[in-house]
Amino acid sequence: PKARGWKKLMAYVGPGFLVAIAYMDPGNFESDLQAGAQFKYELLWVLLLATVSGALIQSLAANLGVVTEKHLAQHCRLEYPPKVNLVLWFLAEIAIVASDIPEVIGTAYALNMLFGLQLWIGVVLTGLSTLLFLALQQYGIRKLEIFISILVFTIASCFFVEMFNARPSPVELMKGLFIPRLSGNGAAGIAISLFGAMVMPHNLFLHSALVLTRSTPQTMEGIRDGCRYNLIECCFALLVSFAINLAVVAVSGAVCSDSQLSVDDADRCSNLDLNRASFLLKHVLGSWSGVLFGIALLASGQSSTITGTFAGQYVMQGFLELRFEQWIRNLLTRCVAIVPSLVVALLGGSSGAGQLIIISSMILSFELPFALIPLLKFTSNPGKMGPHVNHRKVTILTWVIGSSIILVNLFYLASNFIKWLQRSRLRRLHIALLGIAGFLALLAYALLAAYLAFRKDNEGTYRLSSSVEEEQDGFVDKESVVVN
Repeated sequence: PKARGWKKLMAYVGPGFLVAIAYMDPGNFESDLQAGAQFKYELLWVLLLATVSGALIQSLAANLGVVTEKHLAQHCRLEYPPKVNLVLWFLAEIAIVASDIPEVIGTAYALNMLFGLQLWIGVVLTGLSTLLFLALQQYGIRKLEIFISILVFTIASCFFVEMFNARPSPVELMKGLFIPRLSGNGAAGIAISLFGAMVMPHNLFLHSALVLTRSTPQTMEGIRDGCRYNLIECCFALLVSFAINLAVVAVSGAVCSDSQLSVDDADRCSNLDLNRASFLLKHVLGSWSGVLFGIALLASGQSSTITGTFAGQYVMQGFLELRFEQWIRNLLTRCVAIVPSLVVALLGGSSGAGQLIIISSMILSFELPFALIPLLKFTSNPGKMGPHVNHRKVTILTWVIGSSIILVNLFYLASNFIKWLQRSRLRRLHIALLGIAGFLALLAYALLAAYLAFRKDNEGTYRLSSSVEEEQDGFVDKESVVVN
């Protein structure tokens, strides 16, 4: 407890990097590749904004667990009525399934690259990844994390080398990072998918629970140190993920905008997905580009399975007080994710599967407010956080971020739904019925977000230990240790 510097920081290293693995999953790679291929560097500012927002929001999730010794799902169960609690649990489960879809398709792409299997066969075989997950976990979760991270960082290193060879314009990169633009058809959808692929709702539940694996002393100094070191570790882990995603966008943008691009490569860029992206590394890896990209993609999908499984376990335990074996939890989530992936793979092929990854990332962005708003409310509540409550500036900034996400999602949903109705060839009666149903769904979305935002919290959970009270007052009343 009295250690300082690197020694103490290393005791806290782990949760942030496990959370950051989800920032480097196939869904992120897919969104990055399409953003670079279609809009070059124009959407890099979204990537930067998402990473900064993610670091801030993830630090709040870590603080909630450190201070209260309860994770976000447990707080929701204690705070909200049973019906609202059930709705939030259902939305959290949908988010976990949506995050698992890119892992299913990414694994299928990897099997296609490595063994030439058809996409739908690869989707079916991804159910066996549960067995692989269990086999590797027998050697210890930390060894498993290190093994998979090495493979993921291998492909990241290749993209860094390829970015050096592609020589993207530094001026254009800076403009893309710091000048917001949404020009061109489909830019808003890709931007939302980028943000959704970076800030994931299930990661908020996961991070607030993972910090509980560290024995943080429940004293004023111990809690402050826990929050500080978790913030440092989280920021560094997300900085690494940002560099990797930046390299993927830069390589995709530089290669696909090259005036000397061959006809075949130009065709790949026009419809770029994970299954056709290995050609981006051919200048570094030559004929081995497809093999190594497939291995790393397989590793990326399986590493993200870990975070999804853990998040699902904490969500189910927190909301419903149920606990399954990890292999059962993983199998259930994977089976649900396989169904839409298999249908799209059979009907739409590689192109349809790539679009499904983008859609799943957008679903994550749409569902983010229902995990983010409770987190902001709880960490801004003195009854839950005591003296470790959010600073006023942090509260204002995080609420601005959350409100912006909700407004953008509502606008994007409404505008695209109206365009779809206008282009459809349905009868007027059917269009009217669909319009009413869509309007009611958007209204329910807004009302639930408003309920979570403006409802007054009732449950005070902050507890002072005797050592904390001694630090504050020099005296402890053993019969009054609960502060509401």
